[in-house]
Amino acid sequence: LYKDIVLNLHTHAQKMRRERFKKGAINFSSQEVRFKLDEKGRPVGIVIKESKEAHQLIEEFMLLANRTVAEFAGKRHTVEGVSKNKNQERVHVSKWPFVYRIHDGPVAERLQSFVRFAAKWGHKIKTDSDKEVAHSLNGLTKQLKGAKEQNVLEQLAIRTMSKAIYTTANIGHYGLSFDYYTHFTSPIRRYPDVLVHRLLEQYLSGDFKVDTVALEEQCKHSTAMEIRAAEAERTSVKYKQVEFLQDKIGEEFDGIISGVTEWGFYVELVDNKCEGLVRLRSLEDDFYEFDETNLCVVGSRTSKRYSLGDSVRVVVTKADLYRRQIDMALAYGHRTM
Repeated sequence: LYKDIVLNLHTHAQKMRRERFKKGAINFSSQEVRFKLDEKGRPVGIVIKESKEAHQLIEEFMLLANRTVAEFAGKRHTVEGVSKNKNQERVHVSKWPFVYRIHDGPVAERLQSFVRFAAKWGHKIKTDSDKEVAHSLNGLTKQLKGAKEQNVLEQLAIRTMSKAIYTTANIGHYGLSFDYYTHFTSPIRRYPDVLVHRLLEQYLSGDFKVDTVALEEQCKHSTAMEIRAAEAERTSVKYKQVEFLQDKIGEEFDGIISGVTEWGFYVELVDNKCEGLVRLRSLEDDFYEFDETNLCVVGSRTSKRYSLGDSVRVVVTKADLYRRQIDMALAYGHRTM
């Protein structure tokens, strides 16, 4: 009995998923790491989290619930207005003040930089319309599956996008291709969901008096706290990555250059996604300078380049748990200190 119900839900979930992408939703995906811990909590292994069809089933019905609730409130006596953001987009203003999860389109300058970089890997991104951008990025995601440059390119693609925020002024959700969207399904861990539940209860009881100014302040606070939570999560992951590499000083790994700066370039290890810095001063064969336009460092004498996305062989030289920093050096010519 339950098998048939679950399979039926799965069929509907996959259909909704296909329709979303057809309408212009973007299949944002990034490789998340999970740590295998010993009895003392020290990381002994790193695994890459996979998104399977079971996850997609839950995801699609959560999206449906969130969208349905947003439409229920947002379409009540809705009028049109003009947003105050830089694009002056049309917004849907409901007489029922509500908490929306909105997402603006790609940031033009970042998108063009990404298009140029993806082209170096042989990937073409169409940018004539928002829908073409979405379809191109979805096609890129499929092409990258299992490729060594997958995580680097996916992270760069995500960075081209505007950040999703909470607000009472609805402009829709670009990434999901929804006109109305909110967060309703996780009141045990997100405060905006609690706000949505309270508003629904209030409206369903016939009370429509809401302080919109105060509600918008709560939205801004929730967005700010979300950013802090994401930073805390990244910090905790970095801490465990450093801890994982502490007993691997001197070992060599294959990596991909994931970032380039004036002081060096960052390398993400292929096997475990740990990221460390190769400092320019550690490159002894030449004096290297940062080329910001082409996202690379160039040797002044040899013109040798190390560019974003290049494959390199590195050795771990230091894992500083206090500073949460991993230092690396190119394996070629490396000397143990």
